[in-house]
Amino acid sequence: MRVETVETAIVEVPLPTPIGTAIHAIRSVGCLVVTVRTADGVSGQSHLFTINGDRLSSFDEMVRGLADSFVVGRDPRYSEGIWHDVWAAINPTGHAGVTVAALSTLDMACWDAVGRALDTPLYQLFGACRDRVDVYASSGLWLSASIDELKSEAAAFAEAGFRAMKIRVGSPDSAIDEARVAAVRQVIGNDVKLLADVNQGLRPAEAIRLGRRLDAYNLQWLEEPVATYDRAGHARVRHAIATPIASGETEYTRFGCREMLDAGAVDVFMPDLQRIGGFSEFRKAAALCAANNVGVSSHFFTELSLTMAGSIAACDLVEHVDWFAPLYNESMEMVDGQLVIPERPGTGFTYNVEP
Repeated sequence: MRVETVETAIVEVPLPTPIGTAIHAIRSVGCLVVTVRTADGVSGQSHLFTINGDRLSSFDEMVRGLADSFVVGRDPRYSEGIWHDVWAAINPTGHAGVTVAALSTLDMACWDAVGRALDTPLYQLFGACRDRVDVYASSGLWLSASIDELKSEAAAFAEAGFRAMKIRVGSPDSAIDEARVAAVRQVIGNDVKLLADVNQGLRPAEAIRLGRRLDAYNLQWLEEPVATYDRAGHARVRHAIATPIASGETEYTRFGCREMLDAGAVDVFMPDLQRIGGFSEFRKAAALCAANNVGVSSHFFTELSLTMAGSIAACDLVEHVDWFAPLYNESMEMVDGQLVIPERPGTGFTYNVEP
């Protein structure tokens, strides 16, 4: 099996309503769909994205350049060799950002091709541990929403069958955030899990003040309480409040994961497939977390993350984001508050956009 071509397609997916977090204003996601085609007629696909499509052409150029140098003409079953060849080559450019996003996307497309060539779901090829996984709703409860909107969205998520959901916090006044969390908790009761995400919007002292206010609401976790690079600040918040701390979506590869673990910064590590290094590196980071008795919960990329959740015991919770549903021919299936990991070959999902 040999890769003949790697093709890309740029697609903008508008959000139904613009949203805001403590540090983002989001109206759309610009996606780069990558297709690896082999001489055997097998294709593998994946994608990356940028908020509002910012600088997406730079990602496209990086994917194409790395594909021409390291993927075309290679056997996708040698994904580990491809990964390390790219890793060595990007050393002068940097092991984060655009370079790793391109590497991640190519890695996932190659793995998808392998699964399809073998007519086997990737999660089973990696070694399955489950065929359903817990999920939390994350396509609402934004910081830009009013309390009435929060109540309505929370009720809708519960009605749709979600048994967990995430609210965004990080207001200048922690009392405002407490009121927002209290309103949602009142709507969903205590049987539905509630998570909160600061989106890196606070300094450590502010995050501690907020965390102590929110400890009473039995949150599953407080996510990214401070800037992602402030690992000491994460640890400071973690030791000051009762609520567990989740973070790591902006960490790159197993090395970023190791630094966060060494700092004692998190109770739950949240790899993002685009930043962590694709399926190959996600698994290595998850192994580090397992060795340190730290939980794993994937960030975004819900459809593709099901492959990881189905094959990594520590990855027992995924984030449900519906932004990318228009890209796919298939839909996710939720049963009793859990997502079903598809039995279809590869990742189980194909894209409805053509290069």
